[in-house]
Amino acid sequence: MASWQVHQPGPVRTHPLVEVQQSRPVPTSGELLVRVLACGVCRTDLHIAEGELPVHRANVVPGHEIVGVVEEVGTAVEDFSPGDRVGIPWLHSTCGECEYCLRGRENLCPNSTYTGWDIDGGYAEYAVATAEFALRLPDGYSNAETALLLCAGIIGFRALQRAEVPDGGRLGIYGFGGSAHIAAQVAIARGAEVHVMTRSESARELASQLGAASVQGSRDRPPTPLDSAILFAPAGDLVPTALTALNRGGILSIAGIHLSDIPSLNYRHHLFYEREIRSVTANTRRDAREFLAFAGEHHLEITANTYPLADANRALVDLAEDRITGAAVLLPQLVDSGGRA
Repeated sequence: MASWQVHQPGPVRTHPLVEVQQSRPVPTSGELLVRVLACGVCRTDLHIAEGELPVHRANVVPGHEIVGVVEEVGTAVEDFSPGDRVGIPWLHSTCGECEYCLRGRENLCPNSTYTGWDIDGGYAEYAVATAEFALRLPDGYSNAETALLLCAGIIGFRALQRAEVPDGGRLGIYGFGGSAHIAAQVAIARGAEVHVMTRSESARELASQLGAASVQGSRDRPPTPLDSAILFAPAGDLVPTALTALNRGGILSIAGIHLSDIPSLNYRHHLFYEREIRSVTANTRRDAREFLAFAGEHHLEITANTYPLADANRALVDLAEDRITGAAVLLPQLVDSGGRA
């Protein structure tokens, strides 16, 4: 099968992904073998390819927003059958025994493993998933759109939960890519007033189309104090900017797995009056199921830019250079760019 491996992490302009031919993986007793129909291109993939996240597995195949069809099931699998359409998310497994797993906070498990980082992911024609962590998918979305629900959507949902927007509250969103444009719709559907700060003109246009109350540059002050904010851009120097926009008691949720260094903060100016900063570490299966149920009940507008699997490096370059509005998705069956599936 065709797949892309991170042979030597480095700037995406150097094309750190190398296309190889591999044997089709064989599922263990508790795994599924899945034929990939679509795989989202996430900033986490970019951080792995460029080496900003440490190597967990040499020559790993990235990709963790995978929609596919079950081809084979392991001998211990009971909940899935060949032919089922499934999602493979970022969280591949947890130990189930540590204090965090037992408290329902499995996303903090120190023995957790991740798709496209610890085990091969979806930049390939086939992938495997732990059956207990595979996801049932909502109807009403294309394969490309559904792929973006599986990390961009789920992590945005987790970040929104961490932000604790009060009923009818004002939410600020910094950066407006794949995850942010989904989280904004969830927040608006829940009754929040959403204000978007982003440097991309096309992203500002999309935010306006999706119902943002105001849209401005990434360092501009929103027109009203914010009850909560989410930082999606991996730019630590935006943390002070977001904190100064918060009202008393406001919460800043940081959604990314990687963030550049945060400048020095002034306690009275940035943090006093019980302002808080919260990080987001992966998601739990409960988060995933709650979000996918919401997506099934409330149709979300997903902006998916599709690429053939052969153009994986180009997709990462376009992501790194902010040439994508919404998010990118690889489609193994797509022959030329610009198509849909």
